Amino acid sequence: MNQKLLNAWTLLWLTLIFLNKYCCSRFGKFVEIQFDKQGRISGAAIRTYLLERSRVCQISDPERNYHCFYLLCAAPQEEIEKYKLGNPKSFHYLNQSNCYDLVGVSDAHDYLATRRAMEIVGISDKEQEAIFRVVAAILHLGNIEFAKGKEIDSSVPKDDKAKFHLKMTAELLMCNAEALEDALCKRVMITPEEVIKRSLDPQSAAVSRDGLAKTIYSRLFDWLVDKINSSIGQDPNSKSLIGVLDIYGFESFKTNSFEQFCINFTNEKLQQHFNQHVFKMEQEEYTKEEIDWSYIEFVDNQDVLDLIEKKPGGIVALLDEACMFPKSTHETFANKLYQTFKNHKRFIKPKLSRTDFTISHYAGEVLYQSDLFLDKNKDYVVPEHQDLLDDSKCPFVAGLFPPLPEETSKSSKFSSIGSRFKLQLQQLMETLSSTEPHYIRCVKPNNLLKPAIFENVNIMQQLRCGGVLEAIRISCAGYPTRRPFFDFINRFGLLAPEVVEGNVDEKVACKKILEKMGLKGYQIGKTKLFLRAGQMAELDARRAEVLSNAAKTIQRRIRTHIARKQFIALRKATIVVQSICRGRLACTIFEQMRREAAAMKIQKNTRRYQAWKRYRKLHFSVLVLQTGLRVMAARNEFRFKKTTKAAILVQARWRCYKAASYYKKLKRGTIVTQCLWRGRIAKRELRKLKMAARETGALKEAKDKLEKHVEELTWRLQLEKRLRTDLEEAKAQEVAKLQNSLQELQYKVKEANALIVKEREAAKKAIEEAPPVIKETQVLVQDTQKIDTLTAEVENLRTSLESERQSADDLKRKYNEAQKSGEERQKKLEETEKKVHQLQESLTRLEEKLSNLESENQVLRQQAVSMAPNKFLSGRSRSTIQRAAESGHIGVDTKIGLDLHIPPINHRDPSEVEEKPQKSLNEKQQENQELLIRCISQHLGFAGNRPIAACIIYKCLLQWRSFEVERTSVFDRIIQTIGNAIETQDNNDILAYWLSNASTLLLLLQRTLKASGAAGMAPQRRRSSSATLFGRMTQSFRGAPQGVNISLINGSMNGVDTLRQVEAKYPALLFKQQLTAYVEKIYGMIRDNLKKEISPLLGLCIQAPRISRASLVKGSSRSVANTEAQRALIAHWQGIVKSLGNFLNTLKENHVPPFLVRKVFTQIFSFINVQLFNSLLLRRECCSFSNGEYVKAGLAELEHWCYKATDEYAGSSWDELKHIRQAIGFLVIHQKPKKTLDEISHDLCPVLSIQQLYRISTMYWDDKYGTHSVSSDVISNMRVLMTEDSNNAVSNSFLLDDDSSIPFSVDDLSKSMEQIDIADIEPPPLIRENSGFSFMFPRSE
Repeated sequence: MNQKLLNAWTLLWLTLIFLNKYCCSRFGKFVEIQFDKQGRISGAAIRTYLLERSRVCQISDPERNYHCFYLLCAAPQEEIEKYKLGNPKSFHYLNQSNCYDLVGVSDAHDYLATRRAMEIVGISDKEQEAIFRVVAAILHLGNIEFAKGKEIDSSVPKDDKAKFHLKMTAELLMCNAEALEDALCKRVMITPEEVIKRSLDPQSAAVSRDGLAKTIYSRLFDWLVDKINSSIGQDPNSKSLIGVLDIYGFESFKTNSFEQFCINFTNEKLQQHFNQHVFKMEQEEYTKEEIDWSYIEFVDNQDVLDLIEKKPGGIVALLDEACMFPKSTHETFANKLYQTFKNHKRFIKPKLSRTDFTISHYAGEVLYQSDLFLDKNKDYVVPEHQDLLDDSKCPFVAGLFPPLPEETSKSSKFSSIGSRFKLQLQQLMETLSSTEPHYIRCVKPNNLLKPAIFENVNIMQQLRCGGVLEAIRISCAGYPTRRPFFDFINRFGLLAPEVVEGNVDEKVACKKILEKMGLKGYQIGKTKLFLRAGQMAELDARRAEVLSNAAKTIQRRIRTHIARKQFIALRKATIVVQSICRGRLACTIFEQMRREAAAMKIQKNTRRYQAWKRYRKLHFSVLVLQTGLRVMAARNEFRFKKTTKAAILVQARWRCYKAASYYKKLKRGTIVTQCLWRGRIAKRELRKLKMAARETGALKEAKDKLEKHVEELTWRLQLEKRLRTDLEEAKAQEVAKLQNSLQELQYKVKEANALIVKEREAAKKAIEEAPPVIKETQVLVQDTQKIDTLTAEVENLRTSLESERQSADDLKRKYNEAQKSGEERQKKLEETEKKVHQLQESLTRLEEKLSNLESENQVLRQQAVSMAPNKFLSGRSRSTIQRAAESGHIGVDTKIGLDLHIPPINHRDPSEVEEKPQKSLNEKQQENQELLIRCISQHLGFAGNRPIAACIIYKCLLQWRSFEVERTSVFDRIIQTIGNAIETQDNNDILAYWLSNASTLLLLLQRTLKASGAAGMAPQRRRSSSATLFGRMTQSFRGAPQGVNISLINGSMNGVDTLRQVEAKYPALLFKQQLTAYVEKIYGMIRDNLKKEISPLLGLCIQAPRISRASLVKGSSRSVANTEAQRALIAHWQGIVKSLGNFLNTLKENHVPPFLVRKVFTQIFSFINVQLFNSLLLRRECCSFSNGEYVKAGLAELEHWCYKATDEYAGSSWDELKHIRQAIGFLVIHQKPKKTLDEISHDLCPVLSIQQLYRISTMYWDDKYGTHSVSSDVISNMRVLMTEDSNNAVSNSFLLDDDSSIPFSVDDLSKSMEQIDIADIEPPPLIRENSGFSFMFPRSE
């Protein structure tokens, strides 16, 4: 990174500096160096300001042009021949000055250095060749001269030399030579009627040539800077940076044009920043240290800045306005300045000039010539030049001139250099204000460029222009020298050593030192010492004197030390010489002894080597022999083991095969046997079930017919009562018969009572002795036998009815005979009527008793249904035996119904018998509810796409008949469990899980619970059907709860698994309403959690980052770096897409109904639309062309997400973004001034209101192409429409509101979801082992 930065700086330095000195450039640059946490360079960026393009075509003596031209002329010979170059004197752009070479500088060496710098920066060889080809083309372009043509005001190349350079320029730029000549010598004028080609005179053609050269050089310079920036790269995670600003100083020449105006404007800005930073910090430090000081006056140049840049009446604004009018000249511009600023104290009108003007800058007055102000402020490329170079066959040249968008309006082509430079300068000031600046003023000592020569007048002028004298004046007026107490004592403590000794206060010590030195006028602050000008120099002189005396003492001591050291060294040298001589003699004797010892050692080693060699040979032979023998033995052993292992493996496989074959045969036979046996048992069960169903159907038909016969019998009995007065004799005989039948019935009743007592005792014994589980088939047999008995008794009743009919016919025939004897039997009839009345009363009491028994039966059935399934049959059989023993409602009731005159029979109160079973049933039910609550508190997961918890809850509530109970606590406990699970839950996974369960359970309740009116009509039907005795007898079958069908009575549990209508009581309806509220609450929590997650990202998505937008404005959209930058721009949008994708995956994993998922994303996209659209209308920096492209790219990411999510889950979410989509579409369209209000409001933005369109149109600004908003006529029409709609309060609001309501109802949810099959739901392990929940298993298990 360091090497790249140094070579990038070298590249700009060697390419763009000029003049007769080696380090002067004509462009401002700001180098930003970024550092990481370790203090190493991690990135950098270079910004340039106001390149002096006119230097390419025009220079003054003794200055040089830009160095790149001279470097190319000094290139190797093959390069010069390749580009047809030569001596710099032969080129018009270089020979305007006599300075071609610089002393001590080699252009050839710098050319090679430039090439190396380009390679390090990352410019390829192909790009280097294209760069130097463009530079050579500029030199050849400058040598094209023009002469008058044959036509009036036309021009052609002057001679063959000009044609040669024209041809070379076309070859180097890879374009057509004739097209290049036409572009230089002609202009195309487009009128509504035709296209006119106008020729240029030689002078205008030369101006066109120079304009093309300047444009090419400027584009090449911008490309090089962008390439360097992209090669170096920037560090977004940088913690600190250093910025180096190298910019031109204040300029005042004989002729000052637009360049000097911009340069001096820059220096005014920097001077103001310098004053505010330096002087203001100076005075703030005085105040902080609390010293006595007087306010220091300094010149504020804000009025000069207002004169130049203030809107709309500043010089820059008036210059832009003059450039936009085609008939404006520099004279009209100067007159406009004279009229506007005639009373301004900083603006002066010269007396002898009509176009010049003077501005009083902080460094002095400068006279500006406005002749070329308008031309230099316009920054646009001639269309002919643009078309010519855009069609170049060289990709590099064509890349410098990308095609412009089709814009015909004149205003869209205008681009002001002054406004753009002011904007760059404003950004620079913001950067400087955010850092801690340090200032360096460069002063040129002389114009001869020689050392040790100072020109006082020139130096004073530079110091005055740079504001240095003003800074010195202010510093002298205050306290220019300040030192902390510790530094002052550390430096000047030696002037008074007695003050510093011991623990002395630093402030007191400083004061004593100054008093000892006799200084006055100083100030002592809290932490620093402030000295007047010159006092520090005096203290330094005193300190230097003390240090000089101390130095002399030290030197004296050092000289003594050196002399002593030399003596000791001489003595040591003498001793060393003596020791060397003695050592030499000893070495000679030692050498002789060493030679003798070495000879003996050589002989010994030689003998040892020979013996060792013989031993090694013998040892090797023995090893070879042993190795061969061992190999043979190992090979034999390996063969034996291999054979043994193979045999064992074959045996194992064969035995395994035999065992597997035997096991498969045994398993197949077992399965066949089991299947046959299970099929046989299943056929038996099926046959029994079919017979039971057939008998039950026949019983129902018999019951209906019996009811009809009972009604007919009632009518006939009424008819007989009317005829009783005429049938006295027949009545007497009939009474005798009835008495006989009554005696028989009483006898039967006694037998029934005895039977009841016996059955009760048998039931008690059976209850005590019965096993915990009674087979269901036995209950079916008992029920079937009782039904058969009832059917037989119904047949007897029919026979008796037929006999009664025959007797009635006989009575009619005997009516005439009995009429005569009626009077005698009247008395007997009255007695008979009294007996009948008593019999009716007994029948009434018997009916009341039967109704009580029926209510008791119904209670026992409800308790039996709420019991656990494995004990449901045993409990129901017990209750059946108890009811048979206590009331005899099946077999005995039918017998009682045959007797119409039985006296009341007293039965024992069954509360004592049923008290204990009732209590055990309630306790068991509470235990089952507790187990259900613990089970659903856990995460049970899903079976397919069905939530297990919801299905388990529904099955249990339906099995326990909780929907038909007046009072129960299970609903409240379920609601409390759901509320505890989601009370403080921010985890979308948990919320989605409970939303899926709650919505599924609500759907099941919606399709199961009936309206309350059906439950209110049931008692009337029961009362009407039980009006007769036979109706009461059959009421025991009707008394079964309507939710439990006959199959359930017979023991089958399949009825629970199908959805059926149930009459709901108040607790069930309240539970449904609470469940609906929780579905809406969980839905709102999930939606709000997603809104909180994406809200911070929406604030970053409405506006593109400033640095990235600036790079887009510079026109580098074709570079690879900009592609990476655009990818980084949509990182926030990708964050939103990632959040939406994760949220959708969470909902899918928890099987939330797609209807709810669509509603959630519809509201989320509506929230995104409201936030982005409102931010766009409230922030002007967002209503730009480049920002519209940024938001459009982000919306494309959302559209792609909707496409991937499919309509099943996304639904109409994309349509919710219609406001922001149409607003962004309006921002990025071209040729806005051509659009009418009708096209905008009906075609482009039909959804947006006039107020919203007006705000977007007025806030729009183009930071990329410089285009304008809609025309003023459209704006006026919008204002008229807004005035007409001013009375409408709704239309006056241009912001959107977010909708946080619940966008669905229970009916919508029910219609959108499919039928749910809960038959095959497996219970969780917690309740699977409990016998109270065995009804959840299929019957076959």
